[in-house]
Amino acid sequence: MSTRVENINKNIIEWAIVRNGNSIEEFYAQNPNVESWVKEDKNPTVKQLEDFTHKVHVPFGYMFLENPPIENIPLPFFRTGSVNETNKVSLNVFHTIQNILDRQNWLTEYLNELDFPNLNFIGKYNIDNNYKVIVNDIRNILKLELDWASKHNSWEQALDFLTNQIEEAGIIVTFNGIVGTNTRRVIDVNECRGFVLVNSKAPFLFINSADAKAAQMFTLIHELAHVWLGESAGFDNQNLIPANNPVEILCDKVAAEFLVPEIIFMNKWELIQDFRILSRIFKVSQIVIARRALDLNLITKNNFLEFYNQYMADFKFKKSNQGSGGNFYATARKRVSLRFASFVNNAVKENKLLYRDAYKLTNLKGETYNKFVTEYLY
Repeated sequence: MSTRVENINKNIIEWAIVRNGNSIEEFYAQNPNVESWVKEDKNPTVKQLEDFTHKVHVPFGYMFLENPPIENIPLPFFRTGSVNETNKVSLNVFHTIQNILDRQNWLTEYLNELDFPNLNFIGKYNIDNNYKVIVNDIRNILKLELDWASKHNSWEQALDFLTNQIEEAGIIVTFNGIVGTNTRRVIDVNECRGFVLVNSKAPFLFINSADAKAAQMFTLIHELAHVWLGESAGFDNQNLIPANNPVEILCDKVAAEFLVPEIIFMNKWELIQDFRILSRIFKVSQIVIARRALDLNLITKNNFLEFYNQYMADFKFKKSNQGSGGNFYATARKRVSLRFASFVNNAVKENKLLYRDAYKLTNLKGETYNKFVTEYLY
């Protein structure tokens, strides 16, 4: 006989439904058994209650709280066109931040045990510093020359190289467009292009890989600037335009100058005003070139938005006509980060981390985890 759970808290049930982004009325219409619990017509079995918590993505223990928990994200979230930050995000973004924070907390503790030194560039600058000074320091730490990108055949290759250099400097970079490995839980680019969690030992950059690769490089350097300022943050950067906040504006200037140095760009612009050609020269996407032209008042905002919207519309059309295939393990390398996975693997080998915890930290389990660390980690 199934065990039934008595005295279910109606407020907790309905909080969980709304928290998951559902309308209470629609949810009850699709799940009449849940409404019957709330009306106290009958009590759920333990299995039914577990199924409900999985559907709305809440821990089972929450069902026995007297009041809904207060859930805040540990960083400000900036929206384009807004002066103020918010701490309200969708459940998918909230869970992604939690996942990355769990990784950061573990890695920070592990690096402390190994007596790793603090990274000396964290928070090295502030809002009063000139963006070109910050850019020069980032290039020095990443061991990049002014024309580093020109040595690569494409901007996609340049992005991969840049990511590797950032990780070599001690920063974890993760690319993912879903929550963990759950393909049904997509992270909306319109809400979150990325976020950065900064501490002195193990800063983490998260890039929404559902975004066009053309925009990912700009987001990556914008986040990198946050590390040099010592400021955690999340952002949507609609149309590659920052929020109306001094830190966000400074990070944007850093990203633009880092990717497309003004002195070189202005010289090229006098001769060439074709975004495609300039894109090949600077090894960045055409929308980054267009954005730089906007920064330097070479085109109007309307010109930029018209080009940006058409570019992104073309990207979405091409993406919708592509298959959903691809190598799972190659994708996992970017979702987990090779640097982070290496630390996890070392901790397991040193008997400082259980396999079950390694599975949780990497979102890879059993033979999938074993194949990843033996065949795809290096």
